[in-house]
Amino acid sequence: MAFHYPNGRKFMPQPAKIKSSHSKEMSYSNRGKTLEDDLNETNQYYLTNGIAVIHKKPTPIQIVDVHYPKRSAAIIKEAYFKQASTTDYNGVYKGKYIDFEAKETKSTASFPLKNFHDHQIKHMQAVTAQGGIAFVIMRFSTTDTIYLMSAKELFVYWERMHAGGRKSITIQEVETTSTKIPLGFHPRIDYIKVIDLLIKENF
Repeated sequence: MAFHYPNGRKFMPQPAKIKSSHSKEMSYSNRGKTLEDDLNETNQYYLTNGIAVIHKKPTPIQIVDVHYPKRSAAIIKEAYFKQASTTDYNGVYKGKYIDFEAKETKSTASFPLKNFHDHQIKHMQAVTAQGGIAFVIMRFSTTDTIYLMSAKELFVYWERMHAGGRKSITIQEVETTSTKIPLGFHPRIDYIKVIDLLIKENF
């Protein structure tokens, strides 16, 4: 099935990574799960326990070519992403609108700002302007460390880059301006505790 971006460019999926059979190469704490997997499990825990209602945003797709090999089955042959995505997750917690992006990097020294797009930053700026809580959860996959950085802090580094400064956030800056989230069992990534701090500091 062929997918296309809003500008018509064909979407080329990355080849699947072959998982090693050697258990030593896989983090025992994370067991090969992605940040998205862990966040989805966390959000389900929040929903089940009446803590918050936060979901991953669906990607809007326009189907343009469908084949019907059988009357009871349809195969999508071609589709387009209808618009550029904003952020990954949104929802509500304690009456506050929550909106955030989730990003990963293999770097241990810094977090590349190229992981973000202009429209995502503009979206988070619009959210914060309306009194919503916007942030990014970033995972350093090599060390399996996770941080939550408020959108307001992210904007500082984004503006620095556009002013000719560095194109990444150093790990020292991340540690200084973010809150580290320890990995747990249930919930997996308990970022709500950090949101409580943001609410206390800003509302």
